[in-house]
Amino acid sequence: MGNRLLIIIPAYNEEASIVSTVENLISVCPQYDYVIINDGSNDRTLSLCKKHNYNVIDQPINLGLSGTFQTGVKYALRNGYDAVLQFDADGQHLPEYIEPLLNKLNEGYDIVIGSRFVDKKKPKSFRMLGSNIISFDTYILTGQKISDPTSGMRIFGKRVLPILAYNPNISPEPDSIAYMMINGAKVAEVQVEMKERMAGKSYLTFEKSVMYMLTICTSDMIFSRFRPKVYLEDSDDK
Repeated sequence: MGNRLLIIIPAYNEEASIVSTVENLISVCPQYDYVIINDGSNDRTLSLCKKHNYNVIDQPINLGLSGTFQTGVKYALRNGYDAVLQFDADGQHLPEYIEPLLNKLNEGYDIVIGSRFVDKKKPKSFRMLGSNIISFDTYILTGQKISDPTSGMRIFGKRVLPILAYNPNISPEPDSIAYMMINGAKVAEVQVEMKERMAGKSYLTFEKSVMYMLTICTSDMIFSRFRPKVYLEDSDDK
């Protein structure tokens, strides 16, 4: 039996792309439920969602990706979903790949990453250098190669949902994924394509990209040693 999937769409100041993103999602994948988590936007993101009668949860203050995604996972658990998909509001993620990701999850994995580089080489850039470093750190910690650790298109299965919902130290970021792998989570990748964002600017400026890479690597190589063990839902060694 397949997993009942909820698509979580974190949205912060995405008035230029939220309607086209959701309409495309509904058109291509009407069989899946979604929820938009408005992360304290100060533009028209929330009003546009209400105007179009989208399923939206409004956070009155900005909590960032981790807090916003956690809100979505809690909503999923309270409403009986078995899996959640992280889906960008800026139009970069393509709904055509949701079904292949879910199919892979149903093979027995806990996390499936929509990867741009399973079958394709990474371009040479500073950002991809950071991706390679994080991939190396993940391999050292887990023994498994993840070709696109910074991809934001990820699907999470039932065993890891309580960890994501109720552990403040676990987020949908590469270091937390590596840590869940250390604790028994099974991870796979599926080749996907991604578009450039429709509008606006990414929050990852050059300086923030450097800090992001350093933060992830520090968390991977140092803090992971001191984190308390996390337990997958059906683990017998609690």
